[in-house]
Amino acid sequence: MGSVDPAVWLGAGYAVFLLVAAHLLDLTARRIAVQSSRWHTGGFTYHPSHDAWVCPEDQWLWPTSFDPDNRVMRYRGTPSICNACPLKSVCTTSDSGRQISRNIDPWPSSEAERFHRGIACSVVVLAVLWPLVTMIGPRTPLELVILGATVLLVALASWPLWSHFRRTPTGFPLHVPVEGLDESLAGAQAGGLRESRRKAVYGSTRRADPVRVTIGKPPPEVRKTGPVEHGAP
Repeated sequence: MGSVDPAVWLGAGYAVFLLVAAHLLDLTARRIAVQSSRWHTGGFTYHPSHDAWVCPEDQWLWPTSFDPDNRVMRYRGTPSICNACPLKSVCTTSDSGRQISRNIDPWPSSEAERFHRGIACSVVVLAVLWPLVTMIGPRTPLELVILGATVLLVALASWPLWSHFRRTPTGFPLHVPVEGLDESLAGAQAGGLRESRRKAVYGSTRRADPVRVTIGKPPPEVRKTGPVEHGAP
């Protein structure tokens, strides 16, 4: 132990520290993503057996489309049910029903999640390079073994962080239409327009002012003659 250069121990220790920091960064980003997802779907419960969501009012949101670019499944409630719901004002402003998106791939699935995973991978690269650079110069066999073992440890322990590079997108759903984000927004607008047109067929909706109905006394001639009997000459 005394024949080992302190710089070797410093390089090995710093590499392990960077490895731990990379995993902590990834874990923190994952927890934030989970909290954000719960905030967007607050009160809604996903049922994997049905591939559908249930809202706090016990209404179902069924899959409507799949976005292959963002790898998300979109679910939407029935417009007529959502528009008549007493909680619509605090749930959604859309007339085409409440929509929820779900990533079908495991973490990291979105661009923001992959960005945070990239930061963790960059820290791992630095953790590998540090002991490799420390190897440069006159080193004893024991020091080279220590630094080499550190590099191997960091490479093996960081293997889960590179999973998104090994993953191939598969599992495209076949029971829903494939739509991009623009197509989905256009479909939602068309659905809201259909709902507004459906409401406009009622006469009370088309009238700008309410019709007043006045109940008064019958005309004098009706009061004098009384009711008219059918069949009278």
